[in-house]
Amino acid sequence: MSKQSWKAGNMLYPVPAVMVSCKRDKEKANIITVAWAGTVCSEPAMISISVRPERYSHDIIEKSGEFVVNLVTEDLTRICDWCGVKSGKDHDKFKEMKLTEYRSEFMDTPAIAESPVNIYCKVVKTERLGSHDMFIGEVMGVTVDDSHMDANGRFKLEECGLIAYSHGEYYALGKKLGKFGYSVKKPERKTVKGASKSTVRKKQTYKSSKK
Repeated sequence: MSKQSWKAGNMLYPVPAVMVSCKRDKEKANIITVAWAGTVCSEPAMISISVRPERYSHDIIEKSGEFVVNLVTEDLTRICDWCGVKSGKDHDKFKEMKLTEYRSEFMDTPAIAESPVNIYCKVVKTERLGSHDMFIGEVMGVTVDDSHMDANGRFKLEECGLIAYSHGEYYALGKKLGKFGYSVKKPERKTVKGASKSTVRKKQTYKSSKK
């Protein structure tokens, strides 16, 4: 197997593509598309987003100290891309994309109602890294679309049709390959259809005695 050596660059793909909503007091809410977002801590729950200082939303997030991460579905992909190439200086993105501002009890910044998952964050630290500043936000709360709740009260995230972003392109998530821990899980013993476990054990014992 041969390899090529390249200069340093960001090749960690795929990543989630999210729409981040933000708002300054007495101003219209804005949306920025972010591909560099991720979980940084589970207790307390924290999320990071990296934003270029020259972006219009950077100053809004810095001044307000809060933002909302809105997950993106296949149906929202075109809107997500549009919000990434257009500036909030020139456009009212909620209005022009016909998106609904959802007001929660967690903060004044609205979420995107059309998104199935909204994560409300308060900025606890800002890291000046170079081309981007990283805003680390503590999660204040989450709202989810109840149309994706099952009868047992479980939120079916896998049915939301979320997308991923890879090297400048958007992709729908593919088929499920496994779940956490499946590689070390012991295989379940197969049973004969319609037979009880005790019946199967008796048949296995009978076969052994005939050998």
